[in-house]
Amino acid sequence: MKKNYYITKDGILRREKNTVYFESGGERRILPINNIYVIYAYGRITFSSGVVSYLSKNGVPIHFFNKYGWYEASLYPRETILSGDMLVKQADHYLEKEKRLFLAREFIRGCSYNILRNLERYKDNGLEGEIEEINSLSAKLDEMESIPEIMSIEGNIWNTYYHGFNKFLPTSFRFDKRTRQPPENMINCLISFGNSLLYSAILTEIYHTQLNPTISFLHEPSERRFSLCLDLAEVFKPLLTDRTIFKLVNKRMIDEKDFRKELNYCLLNDKGKRIFLENWEERLGRTIKHRTLGRNVSYQRLIRLECYKLIKHLLGEKTYKAFRIWW
Repeated sequence: MKKNYYITKDGILRREKNTVYFESGGERRILPINNIYVIYAYGRITFSSGVVSYLSKNGVPIHFFNKYGWYEASLYPRETILSGDMLVKQADHYLEKEKRLFLAREFIRGCSYNILRNLERYKDNGLEGEIEEINSLSAKLDEMESIPEIMSIEGNIWNTYYHGFNKFLPTSFRFDKRTRQPPENMINCLISFGNSLLYSAILTEIYHTQLNPTISFLHEPSERRFSLCLDLAEVFKPLLTDRTIFKLVNKRMIDEKDFRKELNYCLLNDKGKRIFLENWEERLGRTIKHRTLGRNVSYQRLIRLECYKLIKHLLGEKTYKAFRIWW
């Protein structure tokens, strides 16, 4: 089974015949390309066109992150699964108002349900108000007749959810509001770091399907971003990003010494990044028995299955229902 590969140091990728090496600090390591699913690069990487060609030939994408840990770009192999019919159907569901509204509402329904599952795990911490408010907001989705109105509901759900964090996270990780660029404190830093990982993980799975990552339904498509990843991320943030954070923080696996604080922002240091990446990879690799397939699938595989569900909806085969945590 192929594995995700993380590069956290600055270095050089070299190709010699059919072997790729990563060189850093006088060390040389072979990258087992045939066993690598995707590469996440957190260091400054230099590489030749030969490396690019070889990775592309083997269908291995590289996602690049800047010094803050935020997603910057991807070296995306040429698509091998293309479908003009799918592209037309995907664009049609974006252009037709009711079709787009249906998908936008369903993404938020799935997101809201998964958020509530997270809060219910900590309901003894006095989260009744947040749970009631999110249920109330979700009930209004059918009344929303435009994307901006749906996005407003989405924003209020996330704000209510984040407000509840202070009731079950340690005091040192409490925060007043969500801040992104730059994140002003440790919890905002962890959320941004995790969401960047999720964004790139979803892009990797979309690559293996007929979907076009630039055509979205909840978020507006725009230049220089794969907005369909943002749509699907709404559904998976509670399971993948947030539960990773809850584990790290509540089990004291990460603390203040794992961050680098500047004047107006807070970032993970090298040790903090390694801790997060190790636990992120562990979570992606977890398995659960799928209720429909009747076999165990990894959390990472759930993302691909969500893409397939969306494809079936676009083709008119089966109405899309966003992923909901069932365990």
